[in-house]
Amino acid sequence: MDLPVMPPVKPMLAKPVAKIPPGMQYEAKWDGFRAIVFRDGTEVELGSRTGKPLTRYFPELVEALRERLPERCVVDGEIVIALEGHLDFDALTERIHPADSRVRMLADKTPASFVAFDVLALDDRSLLDIPLSDRRRLLEKALSSVTPPVHLAPATTDRAVAEEWFRQYEGAGLDGVIAKPLSLPYRPDERVMYKVKHERTADAVVAGYRYHKSGPVVGSLLLGLYDDQGVLQHVGVAAAFAMKRRAELVEELEPLRMEDVGSHPWAAWSEEAAHETARLPGAPSRWSGKKDLAWVPLRPERVAEVAYDHMEKGVRFRHTARFRRWRPDRTPESCTYSQLEEPVRYDLAEILGTPG
Repeated sequence: MDLPVMPPVKPMLAKPVAKIPPGMQYEAKWDGFRAIVFRDGTEVELGSRTGKPLTRYFPELVEALRERLPERCVVDGEIVIALEGHLDFDALTERIHPADSRVRMLADKTPASFVAFDVLALDDRSLLDIPLSDRRRLLEKALSSVTPPVHLAPATTDRAVAEEWFRQYEGAGLDGVIAKPLSLPYRPDERVMYKVKHERTADAVVAGYRYHKSGPVVGSLLLGLYDDQGVLQHVGVAAAFAMKRRAELVEELEPLRMEDVGSHPWAAWSEEAAHETARLPGAPSRWSGKKDLAWVPLRPERVAEVAYDHMEKGVRFRHTARFRRWRPDRTPESCTYSQLEEPVRYDLAEILGTPG
């Protein structure tokens, strides 16, 4: 491979803001695997956000990109999997598997797509230092006749349209809007774009915590919601506390600490099968590897208000939640899934302009 921009390249990143800023190019925020595609003739490589290759995990995309992208190019975008008109992040994460046979089985069962939204090089020319507006024009020309599973991401300079996208697209599994200055050159691994994400709050039961990697202070709170059968389901974690606050939390939660986990709603935490089906904390998985997942069980009596941006399949927080405050006025039993707001369903095909 001999391109004007060579792997590994870490993609340009975005920093969070509360509102959609004016005077920029706007795109949907795709919640998949960020990937930079390098194609030089028959050679295709997919680079991840960290710069490590993703190529072996998406063999069906390698072939599709080889057929549909310009012969020599470097393109930034997102790998996604859509099921029933909705992005499915779980199906995407299943691809990161050591067994090639399983990867290829999943490639047939749940094929991935690539959504292109920037271009770093074309033919023998690096485009890193030219403005975004020019890069977008070149990308649109290069992909003017592209067909699925490769897509050109919709973009607009109309802020009102971006506001409408922000409201509608969540129902298709997208989680916000990206705003990019039109004069922006491509700056790898720098947070020079802006992202506006959905944020909602929920009252959740705090049923345990994990220690921080630095020592015996709280690293993350383990959160639960009660389902229709009255079972407390593990739905995610809240983290990102100041170090002083982490130490304070250990003292605050000490009266709730359980020495015997047997009577805890998540007593089956040590069973790997239970972890895979019920998302219980503390069990090994292909994601955790050898990471210490020991946790401190708490009597599920304390309620916290947390902020979250997206629910995965309506059963757990996609990303780490943000602790807002304790809710002594709420009973744990009142913390159910019914409090969660469901976004209006929106067909992904409408966004990408493809048949449903």
